[in-house]
Amino acid sequence: MKQADAKLVQHGRILSCVGGLYTVESSSGITAVCKARGVFRNQGITPYAGDMVTFQNGVITEVLPRKNSIIRPPLANLDRLIFVVSLCKPVPNYLLLDKFIAVARYKNIEPVIVITKTDLASDEEIRRVYEKSELTIISVDYDDADTIKAVAMLIEGKISAFTGNSGAGKSTLLNHIAPELDIPVAEVSDKLGRGRHTTRTASLYPVLGGYIADTPGFSTFETDQYAVIKKEEISGCFPEFDAFTGQCLFADCAHICEKGCAVLAAVNDGKIEKSRHSSYAAMYEEARRRKEWEK
Repeated sequence: MKQADAKLVQHGRILSCVGGLYTVESSSGITAVCKARGVFRNQGITPYAGDMVTFQNGVITEVLPRKNSIIRPPLANLDRLIFVVSLCKPVPNYLLLDKFIAVARYKNIEPVIVITKTDLASDEEIRRVYEKSELTIISVDYDDADTIKAVAMLIEGKISAFTGNSGAGKSTLLNHIAPELDIPVAEVSDKLGRGRHTTRTASLYPVLGGYIADTPGFSTFETDQYAVIKKEEISGCFPEFDAFTGQCLFADCAHICEKGCAVLAAVNDGKIEKSRHSSYAAMYEEARRRKEWEK
């Protein structure tokens, strides 16, 4: 691996951070191991994997503006967040999945659902639940190379993170897309850091002209670790609500139990999936109860 010229001011992307040392890939494809400027701490700046930066003499001198970021694991400038959802063992947790889909949309990250274990159960229900949500949904069949290719096309040239419940099949999927990662299935992966996600580190790995990050199973974290969404903004994270929110009797309708709520009418008419509205209502109640200092 070629090393960057320490004397030149260069632009690059952070690929990983371990022990306060950042591996940065320059725009010319060579790497440097850098420290962050000491003043960053006073300025409240923490570089993340995925950040575009300038660096010189082994020091990151500037973190360029991000288009988005998530806190845990610390990743920046994501294009897609790919939720790997198994049809059984474990079964889909729709509330948890809906929370993280909403967070992705709030952060301007495209959410994608990839369904696994299609040989063990039907994907009809999960597709019905999300058919009006403007989500890309891919059902993976490892005997059908086209389904793997469809996932690979999504990450080509993009920065993507894979997440999902433990046991949903992330490692198996990643191994089919990028065999060079060689992730041990159902074991700890040294290369992707599985089993060490309680630390606040994250790494990107070059794949298909883009980068991928493996993330912890999202069942172990609260959505507030990713974003705090105000109650008034939650409905905007559910695209199937958009056609109805402007038709409510009251402009400040919460879409929970109000008279003349067009969203509730759409739920009753089957135009909005009931489980999606239930997830919205649960998120709204959590946000309503959140103390001001927690925001």
